Amino acid sequence: MKNKYFKILMLGTIGLLPLLNCTGNFEEIDSEYNGVYDEQLLADFALLTNPLRQIQSNLQNPQNWIYQLQTNLNADMYSGFFSTATRYNGGINNTTYFMMDGWNERIMLNQLEDVNQQYKNFKLNAPKYYPGIDFSQSLAVLNISRILAAQKVSDAHGPVIYSKFETPGANGITDFDSQQDAYNHFVTDLNAAIVALQKPIGVEDKAVISKSDLVFGGNTANWAKLANSLKLRYAIRISYADPAKAKQYAEEALASSAGLIDDTSENALVSYGKASPLFDIIYSWGDCKIGAPLMAYMNGYNDPRISLYAQPATDAGVLNQYVGVRQGVDLSPGYGSYSKAAAISANGDYFSGSNGKNKIFTAAEAWFLKAEAAIRGYAGAGDAGTNYNKGISVSLEEWGKAAGYDAYVNNSTSTEAPYIDPKNHSNDILAGNPQLSTITIKWNATDSFERKLERIMTQKWIALYPDGAEAWAEQRRTGYPIIFKNVLNDSQGTISTDAMIRRIPIPSKYRNSTLNYAQAVQLLGGPDTGGTKLWWDKK
Repeated sequence: MKNKYFKILMLGTIGLLPLLNCTGNFEEIDSEYNGVYDEQLLADFALLTNPLRQIQSNLQNPQNWIYQLQTNLNADMYSGFFSTATRYNGGINNTTYFMMDGWNERIMLNQLEDVNQQYKNFKLNAPKYYPGIDFSQSLAVLNISRILAAQKVSDAHGPVIYSKFETPGANGITDFDSQQDAYNHFVTDLNAAIVALQKPIGVEDKAVISKSDLVFGGNTANWAKLANSLKLRYAIRISYADPAKAKQYAEEALASSAGLIDDTSENALVSYGKASPLFDIIYSWGDCKIGAPLMAYMNGYNDPRISLYAQPATDAGVLNQYVGVRQGVDLSPGYGSYSKAAAISANGDYFSGSNGKNKIFTAAEAWFLKAEAAIRGYAGAGDAGTNYNKGISVSLEEWGKAAGYDAYVNNSTSTEAPYIDPKNHSNDILAGNPQLSTITIKWNATDSFERKLERIMTQKWIALYPDGAEAWAEQRRTGYPIIFKNVLNDSQGTISTDAMIRRIPIPSKYRNSTLNYAQAVQLLGGPDTGGTKLWWDKK
């Protein structure tokens, strides 16, 4: 985070004020532009395509410093995918479990003030400027995007503003949904989206989606697959908290005619059309390094994707090695020349400086979800081992390493590599340490349920990269993969070093506002600290 970006933000905000003011009064716009809407903007559906594009783009904010606060300095780090060599706040910050309130407010702010505002703009504009026209499939895409945004907030904080955000109480205060209610709302709304997306589409509706779809280029069948795949994700997410509903939702998704995203050609990636926000964070600012746990697994497995996930270190002590920075350690020895993160897929560089991509959902995740559904005995899930191997196969294909499949899936001996820190050997994780996993790659149908789950989750975690938010959620839900614990813990007793951070407290910006914070804490069922488990975190 550099000061110049805050200056740019302020200048940009000032420049946008006239536009922001106008969005609340479309009559003034009509007067100012003397009918331009009728002749040009209305014909181009700009009043609908712009909100729809923005809501997709803002799922992970494309502005570098905003993304850094929204995701990179919390979920990305806690997932084990990323770390940092930068000693923010004198080395006492989120990464050492000292919750940085001003940073973390961006998680909710992005959803409430960016995503939800675009949702409201679309719903206001459609009937006002295009009365009588059916935009149900565009609205389905809008709702899927809004669900994704709310899911990320709920997985970070727990209670979330979702079903009631447009209906505050008489006192002007808006209530939260509990995480349990929110997840059920997500599934209900996904069901509606699937139905809408499988109906014939009108000419106007098709035009809006074609002009605004940053994910599938106007392919509504793939949007239906994404909705159904998310339904399966949410079913598995609640498997410990509500086993009956998890089974119901999963079996519905597995039987749905919508299908799942199960081929790499269908991977859901938001194309920014400009630099990834991580480009500057990693390559210009040097604030983001690859995580030590991810490199330990990939080195141990001789994973063919490693050169696509990271760059070799240039530090003399680990020269040309793939070595990450361990989170929650004293950074004063200097780790700035350890491995930088990368993400060079077969479909382009996700962290590109000109055409970055945000990974939402891929075929690999669907196959690993099916593998877990199979070991849980859900109808329609198929064979767990077949699904597991297919998950590895399509992940290797995503990264252009399909040729390495046979050797990789038949590796029955390799395990996570020890972590050696030549700058401070007290940070080492040596063979025999319980923080090192002993799980191998090759599927073993005779293993216990728990051993099968660890194998599935470890490979799923590697395949989820670089989606830190989803990886952190799944690691908390299952305990897998096993990742390194913090050495430094500045939480003042609110977060257990052994249990690790379970959630992010609701920031003070939203504790004294028009949101019902007292109700949120009640719904949380524990203190508003990083040590309180979320509803689905029941294992």
